[in-house]
Amino acid sequence: MPLRSRLAVMSAVAVTIAIGAVSLISYIAVRDRLHEQMDKSIAAAGGPAGDQHFHDLYGVKVTATSPCDPPNDHPRPPPGGGNEYHAAAAVSITYYSSAETCALPGSTEVVGTPGDLQVAGQQQGTGLWRDGVTTAGDKVRIEAVPAPNPSGVLLKSQPYQPIDDSLSSLAWLLFVVSLLGIGGAATAGLLVARAALRPVDVLTSAVEHVARTEDLSVRMPVSGDDEIARLSESFNAMTAALQSSRDEQKRLVDDAGHELRTPLTSLRTSIDLLIRSEESGRALPEGKRTELLTGARTQMRELTVLIADLLELSRPEQASQVTAPVAFHEVTARAIERVRPRGAAREIPVAITEDLRPWTTHGDGAALERAVVNLLDNAVKFAPPGSDVQVRLLNGSLTVRDRGPGIPPEELPHVFERFWRSPTARALPGSGLGLAIAARAARESGGTIAFERPHDGPGTIARLSLPGTAET
Repeated sequence: MPLRSRLAVMSAVAVTIAIGAVSLISYIAVRDRLHEQMDKSIAAAGGPAGDQHFHDLYGVKVTATSPCDPPNDHPRPPPGGGNEYHAAAAVSITYYSSAETCALPGSTEVVGTPGDLQVAGQQQGTGLWRDGVTTAGDKVRIEAVPAPNPSGVLLKSQPYQPIDDSLSSLAWLLFVVSLLGIGGAATAGLLVARAALRPVDVLTSAVEHVARTEDLSVRMPVSGDDEIARLSESFNAMTAALQSSRDEQKRLVDDAGHELRTPLTSLRTSIDLLIRSEESGRALPEGKRTELLTGARTQMRELTVLIADLLELSRPEQASQVTAPVAFHEVTARAIERVRPRGAAREIPVAITEDLRPWTTHGDGAALERAVVNLLDNAVKFAPPGSDVQVRLLNGSLTVRDRGPGIPPEELPHVFERFWRSPTARALPGSGLGLAIAARAARESGGTIAFERPHDGPGTIARLSLPGTAET
């Protein structure tokens, strides 16, 4: 079933339950009220409120043997002729005793039961309520009260038929109103669902369009701050992220192709010269051959490093998902030992000094070590001959300070971009991926990385800050 149909059905069911509950409560309330009014009418009807009162109404003397045999000097009034009795909403009165039963003038006789006689001879004001039937079988409401004759009771009654007719009419009216309400609710629910889901239909069409054409430039209009607006914002954020990821992949492929072309071209040139020398039988000078082989080995090494960097950058980031504890001071110490020989191998060695305080963080130890190695490599590369690179780790903040020319302010926003290289450093070896890899490792560990200009002289300070604790 479509979503809008389900919403319409659920609306109709909810309204059905509500209308049914209201109708049932209304029916019960009206029924109880009518029964209450009936009891009050019966209680207020003519009866032995006093001997003279009863005698005046029905022509029956208190001294009479039975109300069923009134004296001749007091003829019975015609049915409905007693003013007070006629005003009592057609309440019938029947005399009942163990010996005889009769309806008083103008009344419909009801069937008495032996239980009614328990109020016989009691004080006036005593009554017994029950449901009963007339001699014709009609349902009536009965109040049994003491009769003037102490051996019998008077059964005051009123038929249920008018109340049953009213309740039946009320039930049909409530049923019709309920059907109209349910139908209206279903129609309104369908219209409301259609209007409410129209933005979802638009969003569905947009998603289908993206799936069919792979066009990630589609954006949904956002208005308000409801769930549909949040869904549209999420869709826009998702397509923007996918578009950015696709652009990054395209730029990575383009830049990788450009960077790979240089070492591959140089390597192919060197190998072609060596093969041509072998095929022509003309041996290259020994120095030239050695130079070509050394160059080919260098290009192979750079190519290997570049491919490893590309593989590292091509994997998806997993920020804040790696929870393994890492002793960052030990990682930094290992990185220093890896880079120290490179500084010592320069024509005029560059020393590395360290001051490392214990710090434990969470992340990928290998990725963090590689990030520190890249920062140290960068510092050693630009450090003046004979200078030193200062490495300090304090409270989770690692600083790498060199005494080189520094980074111009206009270049600082670009240092962590893939394949970006300063115009002054393009003649130096490197692929331009080391700092991008370092920034990625910092993000995955929940930290930050930045370059700063020192206040006490030339050079650059690389700062890598990671959350953690000084406890080991």
